[in-house]
Amino acid sequence: MTVWVTRARPGAEATAARLETAGFVPTVSPLLEVQALPAEIDLTGIDALAFTSRNAVAAFAALTPDRDRPVFVVGASTARAATEAGFAQVRSADGDLIALAGLIAGQGRGLSILHPAAARPAGDLGTLVGDAAQVRAVSVYETVETRGSPPEAWDTVLIHSPRAGHALAMTSPEVRGRVACAISPAAAAPLANMPFAEVRIAASPTEEALLAALGKPGPGV
Repeated sequence: MTVWVTRARPGAEATAARLETAGFVPTVSPLLEVQALPAEIDLTGIDALAFTSRNAVAAFAALTPDRDRPVFVVGASTARAATEAGFAQVRSADGDLIALAGLIAGQGRGLSILHPAAARPAGDLGTLVGDAAQVRAVSVYETVETRGSPPEAWDTVLIHSPRAGHALAMTSPEVRGRVACAISPAAAAPLANMPFAEVRIAASPTEEALLAALGKPGPGV
């Protein structure tokens, strides 16, 4: 089975490697690319950091050498990125944005938290956390559509985010007889009017669950 990986690099290569290990044939053709923003990082009065993606970790790490503060992260992939970037205290929600807000509300109550994020985040972490902690967002990167062409041959496409789903819908590839696997209902929503043979949604918003939704590798879908 040939699987089209649409996420931005460098994450796309990591996904492709996991697919190969599982016996799939990956084809990397990103619909999105990440561009760092020249943000000013002010950590005065900040007790902890919150990251909702590997891209945010990379962008923040490039802007400041500070690694002293504890961090809250959305899931395992972001946790690995934070650890690799040099953070020693990493607490993972192992879920989505709502799970991260719950983790902060439970373990970070009363803290002042900086949230390095995308210019167009998928949700408002500060609103979800509410009065449990003070969350201030700063845009450290933006994700833009590549408007690239789809690969010539593929059976299933992976959609890692709502932005990727929207980009795929705008690209309008031939999808009849093919399958889409989305990481969440929000990521699947832009595909609603596309004539896929099937749109599968991961059981949880993690790449592990997304790859599990692929099933077993084999000819076709």
